[in-house]
Amino acid sequence: MKIPVAVPTQPYDVVVGRGVRREIPALIAERAPRARQVVVLVDEAIASQPWCDIEGLVIPIAGGESSKSLAHVEQVANDLSRRGVTRQDVLIAVGGGATTDFVGVVAALYQRGMPVINVPTTVAGMSDAAIGGKTGVNIAAGKNLLGTFTQPAGVLCDLDTLSTLPARDALAGEAEMVKCWLISQRPTAGYLAAAFEERLEHAIALKAQIVAADEREGSTRALLNYGHTLAHAIEAQFFEGVDAPRHGEAVSMGLVFADMLAARLGRCDSSRVEETREFLRHLNLPVTVPRHLDLNETMSFMYRDKKAHGGLTFVLTGSNGCEVVADINETLVRGCLETLMEESR
Repeated sequence: MKIPVAVPTQPYDVVVGRGVRREIPALIAERAPRARQVVVLVDEAIASQPWCDIEGLVIPIAGGESSKSLAHVEQVANDLSRRGVTRQDVLIAVGGGATTDFVGVVAALYQRGMPVINVPTTVAGMSDAAIGGKTGVNIAAGKNLLGTFTQPAGVLCDLDTLSTLPARDALAGEAEMVKCWLISQRPTAGYLAAAFEERLEHAIALKAQIVAADEREGSTRALLNYGHTLAHAIEAQFFEGVDAPRHGEAVSMGLVFADMLAARLGRCDSSRVEETREFLRHLNLPVTVPRHLDLNETMSFMYRDKKAHGGLTFVLTGSNGCEVVADINETLVRGCLETLMEESR
């Protein structure tokens, strides 16, 4: 299956299937024909997996959100320089969304830009993070606040890599596909009846369509942040501590919160909130926030969210589907958070 991402700057394809990682040489010949070195930056946690057989200069790197820092970017860039890597060469990012985010930043900055091919190995990475060209690293003020819009030369979603994905990560990744299903206003029963490949194809196709129309998130692309404002605030607090939720788990919490906020604003009926809760519960995804969430810190992170322009901004459902809603009353937002926090106790 091949899904085009028709962005004006650098169109490319997302290829989905078993064994598609073996298409890397042909893709390099097409998109980076001057490359002399192929550098495979792979999450060290998966570098020893039997399917991880991509040819090139393999450099294991730290994975996960805590590794997405400028210090780590500098470390990897120094390594590339010592090995004589040039801007004509090509990077292959192998790992989850945190890895493709991070390697995207490296590719954008090293010698002012070099080609990168994403090989996402998680459900969340395949359905969202590896597609669309948004790269990012974290700073103390929040998640992904430093980054670029740098489109990959291609994305290869090899379903074979999911065979060794931990069950919790596979489950958490469903939240990104659920998000896309809800944005499309499709019946939840249809999601539960669909095969995994159909769910994945729908998520990729929706993102490709939205990104092609709004590459740099000036308008409609922000809809893909449905559930993410609270999710990023949660992740920024916990990162990879003992209680750290997976990205998809945080998105699941954020979807419930967003629908609760929409209902209190009169944008949807309270039955929508319960439907979303039951849908996510059926998938064994969390519908309450972490027990030790700090309310004031959460509010602070949400004020600094990338969508915010001087006020609290969320993607919320309504009679016209999902829309970006700005300058929402702080007391109302706090009230929804307090309700979710109370439910978690």
